[in-house]
Amino acid sequence: MKLSPDPPRLASRLLRHVLVPLALTWVAGTAVSAGIAYWFTQRAFDRSLLDDAALLASNVQQHGDLLELGLTTREVNRVLFDQVETTYFSVRQKDGTHIAGVRELAMRPVEPPVTYRFADLELHGQQLRAVTLHRDEPVPFDVVVAETTLGRSVVLQRLAVFSLLPQLLLLGMLGWWLHRAIRSDLRPLAQLQEALGRRSANDLAAIHVEATTHDVATLAAALNALFARLERSVRAQREFAGNVAHELRTPLAGIRALADYGLQQTDPHSWREQLERIAASQARASRLVDQLLDLALALEAEAGLKLEAVQLDALVRDAVLRFLPRADASGVDLGAVGIDAPCTVQADATLVDGILTNLLDNALRYGSAGADDASAVTVAIEHRDGDVVLSVQDNGPGLPDDVQAQLVHRGRQGQLGQLLGQGAGLGLALVSQYATLMGAQMTLGSGPAGRGWLCEIRFRDPPAAA
Repeated sequence: MKLSPDPPRLASRLLRHVLVPLALTWVAGTAVSAGIAYWFTQRAFDRSLLDDAALLASNVQQHGDLLELGLTTREVNRVLFDQVETTYFSVRQKDGTHIAGVRELAMRPVEPPVTYRFADLELHGQQLRAVTLHRDEPVPFDVVVAETTLGRSVVLQRLAVFSLLPQLLLLGMLGWWLHRAIRSDLRPLAQLQEALGRRSANDLAAIHVEATTHDVATLAAALNALFARLERSVRAQREFAGNVAHELRTPLAGIRALADYGLQQTDPHSWREQLERIAASQARASRLVDQLLDLALALEAEAGLKLEAVQLDALVRDAVLRFLPRADASGVDLGAVGIDAPCTVQADATLVDGILTNLLDNALRYGSAGADDASAVTVAIEHRDGDVVLSVQDNGPGLPDDVQAQLVHRGRQGQLGQLLGQGAGLGLALVSQYATLMGAQMTLGSGPAGRGWLCEIRFRDPPAAA
């Protein structure tokens, strides 16, 4: 099996991504600068050649029909003296007659209106830079001055050396500084990696990193947010498992006891009675499992829940029609108020249906017990202070305020529910959780004149009614 090579370190990649383009740009800039410097250097040396040619031309004199250079050899050497270069000159008439200087040094004559021209040539195996200067007085003649290019090369080399070395030094210092700066900025990432490497699978606490940049701070915040979501999910799973183990223990033990008791009997009537009790206990256990699953799903949906506009009046109407046969069988007057006009809220239809289901189930279970008058349960929608309030109310015995405050916690039942042996205290916990997920507010209280029980769900800032 061929192992893939390890990927490069982030610090090395960042340093390479910075220095390589910078070095290429520096090389291109240096080449351009060297070219410009060479061009100006050539211009300066050429101007010096032209000045020497002009000085020699100014000393050409006419004697009769002939021209002669009015400078002695010593004077010419003084004019053309150079410590580095070897200089040659030649003076010729227009017809090619040699007047002074090196006879072999000749260039193509300059054609008017041009008065001088530069060119490169070779003499005695030497590469020379030459200029031809044309004069028309006293008679037309040309002066050629040429010199070797050693000085030019030396100047160019020195220019390159003295410009390249400081830039190379600066580039090295920049690379060293960037290396230190990148390592310093990436140190929080190394700390984050080390902290994650030491962490156990069960440790979902927030990570504390000394972030020096916004990116590292954002990454740490994202990881901590992920840990928080995982912690909530794990906690929900643990609570779900604990709730299942705790809440199902009693109904399962009751079913086992009823079955054992029925097996000990010989009367078929006793068998039927026990089977009916077992069926009722199984129904309660099944409902309990459904509530536990709903509660676990509600906790899981907290992170990805998206609210949208739902028709609250339609949901209330469907829930009332669904519970109406059960209310009629129990002799409870089930009604709805405020559903004759469309009402839209920002919510989740499934969660709203879960709220209505649990509230109506509780009201039909406990609301009719102990009522002096005919039992009644009312579902109402009303607009209050710019909000939409959904309420479920019965005319039963009601509950004290301190007991109502405890009902929103899981496993807490009212005294009546404990006496009836129904439910597991999860209904109102589900309602409270659903309301919190949708940003709504749940309030428990009593009905008019302190009678009965009332639960209100207030939806904040609802959209305009359709």
